[in-house]
Amino acid sequence: MKKHALAKLDQQYLWHPFTQMRDWLKREPLLIERGEGARLWDVHGREYLDANSSIWTNLHGHNHPKINAAIRTQLAKVAHTSALGLGSGPAARLGHALVKLASLRSGLSKGQPRLAKVFYSDDGSTAIEVALKLAYEFARRTGRARKPRFLSLNGAYHGDTIGAVSAGHIDLFHKAYSGMLFKTDKVMSPYCYRCQFNKAKPERSDARDTRNCRLECVDEVEQRFAARKKRGSNYAALLIEPGLQGPAGMIVQPKGWLCRVAEIARGHDAQLIADEVMTGLGRAADHLFASHDAGIQPDYLCLAKGLTGGYLPMAATLTTRKVFNAFIGDYSEFKTFFHGHSYTGNALGSAASLASIELLQAKATANKRKKMAANLQTEAKRLWRLPQVGDIRQVGCVLAVELVRDWRTRKPFALAEQAGIRVCDGLAKRGVLTRPIGNVIVVMPPFCTTQRQVKKIFAALHDSIEETLNKP
Repeated sequence: MKKHALAKLDQQYLWHPFTQMRDWLKREPLLIERGEGARLWDVHGREYLDANSSIWTNLHGHNHPKINAAIRTQLAKVAHTSALGLGSGPAARLGHALVKLASLRSGLSKGQPRLAKVFYSDDGSTAIEVALKLAYEFARRTGRARKPRFLSLNGAYHGDTIGAVSAGHIDLFHKAYSGMLFKTDKVMSPYCYRCQFNKAKPERSDARDTRNCRLECVDEVEQRFAARKKRGSNYAALLIEPGLQGPAGMIVQPKGWLCRVAEIARGHDAQLIADEVMTGLGRAADHLFASHDAGIQPDYLCLAKGLTGGYLPMAATLTTRKVFNAFIGDYSEFKTFFHGHSYTGNALGSAASLASIELLQAKATANKRKKMAANLQTEAKRLWRLPQVGDIRQVGCVLAVELVRDWRTRKPFALAEQAGIRVCDGLAKRGVLTRPIGNVIVVMPPFCTTQRQVKKIFAALHDSIEETLNKP
């Protein structure tokens, strides 16, 4: 087939993120032209299922009529006005909706903070930057720490801007920039499948269900906070991706872990930053936020990705009135929060977000989420018969399959072997699109994905693994 003209332009002029461009230039790239629901079509008219929601952003499906209509209605009024010195109706209504959404507090433990203020930004990285800056300055102004420092998990990924990278601990992504970063501490992640404390032998089930340990990972967090206190200081905040760590390999946290480490952090007068950029808004929880599934409310709730339903760049950092008040003063005191973005609270993004939130709160969407989570769990069972499937872990509408050389040994493939990439290439040939994280295959389709479509995803995944990793 002759290379499409747009493919030629792409390869001549563009530089793609997280992509080895030498490999990209070797063959014609896949160019998506249109989408509807969970389906996508490329410029050659070939149809695919979007099994990773366009890198974890699309909640309700492509070309959704309600979100389309909301954007068109707002576009006929004004597309964007600055939040620096001007107010915006859509942004104000969205702020109210987000605070109300985060205040659905059934099942939360007593004494949790109340989120009351919203600061807008552009994407997940910038939402984290906002939380880091607020927590840093709040710790200084309230006397909690003279030199505030942050604690996050091993394998943490919170974005690509400098502050977010500083809070991350994935050498493959972050080590190259170490000379540019501020120092943060890390503590072990609750990675049951590869935990040094888990004495259970490999089984054909989620490692969290068969683990044999005393949750020593919680003790490690306590010890890290105690060590910091011995040095005469507290951490300003603990950063966590509630429910699961995404780019670390979809590492799903065992039940009870998040609640216990949150109690430890607050017992040491540290705040909690919840990076729900991927896990929030119904993606990885029974509630709309994974924090709430654990019965906690963070001091900073960071949202992006699915906020607009996957349509436009938009992010929000929710925090408490107590934090907000630390920045209130006379003009001459210069206590202002000196941070902002050109497109902060843009009208089109706000309109799309409001439509997405209405959809999330509808009973029909709740039913779709529940059904799809059940369908993912059921259809994934067929993969256990493959010897290269080491672990299958799921939370809500997110499922991950960790590929290994042999499930009995848990021995991983070397990253240079591109096992995950090759399996995903095989999936694309079978009409299913997703992107791996190293040796972990991510299945995270939009909520509208039907049972039949989920069956197709896992049938294709089974066949691709078998063909790619079993045959010479």
